[in-house]
Amino acid sequence: MKYYEYIDIENNKDVEVTHVHLNDNTIMGIRVKNKKAFSVQYHPEASPGPHDSRYLFDEFVEMIKQDQLEAVTN
Repeated sequence: MKYYEYIDIENNKDVEVTHVHLNDNTIMGIRVKNKKAFSVQYHPEASPGPHDSRYLFDEFVEMIKQDQLEAVTN
């Protein structure tokens, strides 16, 4: 069973790199440009501070609200 698939994110026009690890330059976050999707590869609710990642949750909630609004108006 295959648990992963390699995708060349840095050369994919539909994917935007949003977070990069400062120590080893690995990709830690992406956004799919033509979909309502984004992801981070770390625990945003963890340290160093309790509010450092609040914007991710705010963005997620806003995305859901926008989707609901579009569903009602269409």
